[in-house]
Amino acid sequence: MARVGLSAMLVATLGVIAPMILGFGVGVLLLPDHSSYMHLFLGATLTATSVGITARVLKDMGYSQSKEAQVILGAAVIDDVLGLMILASVSGLIHAADSGVPMSIAPLLKIVVKSILFLGGAVGLGVLLAPWFYLHAARLQGGGILLGISLGFCFLLAWLASVVELAPIVGAFAAGLILEGAIYEPFIEKGERQLEELIEPVVHFLSPIFFVLMGFRVDLSTLLDPNALMLALAL
Repeated sequence: MARVGLSAMLVATLGVIAPMILGFGVGVLLLPDHSSYMHLFLGATLTATSVGITARVLKDMGYSQSKEAQVILGAAVIDDVLGLMILASVSGLIHAADSGVPMSIAPLLKIVVKSILFLGGAVGLGVLLAPWFYLHAARLQGGGILLGISLGFCFLLAWLASVVELAPIVGAFAAGLILEGAIYEPFIEKGERQLEELIEPVVHFLSPIFFVLMGFRVDLSTLLDPNALMLALAL
């Protein structure tokens, strides 16, 4: 990030702005009778990317150490943060609209500032306090401590995000930024496996549930609507 930060920031910014504008434009063009919130939400959903998929493809191709790969991965991380803030902002605007607050720049700025302060504060405090906490936690006897306290840490930040009226995923994302390898090194020295390995069974268990739940929420009858198909194709 230090070497390719400027290039990565430029790529990430364009990678967020372009799909946001295009998604909004598709909404205006094909759903003119819907509110601006709907169009804004369509654009916001297109800003999300997956760092994991990008990293895996580059690794499998043997390009993960190239400068281009570092720019792509750096941009993907920045893109995730920007996309998360945009989704939080748009969700907040829609929530405010449901409460009768008209669309304006003030609530949007409030949500953006709140997201920046929360992410910055959570990561800043986490990086300072987490090593001390994990160092003492490593002295506890018994199995499953690393996984337990890491999930607890994730849930705590997710809950704190919801307390300040942000999406819980913002807190979970902050936890993921904090819990890198050096933080839980005392557990590795005790012979524990890496956190990524410990959490893998949880991911394998929850991922199918997530997709099944999303599938249950899909109204298949909408696929018979030519307008819905046209919207999907345009997006």
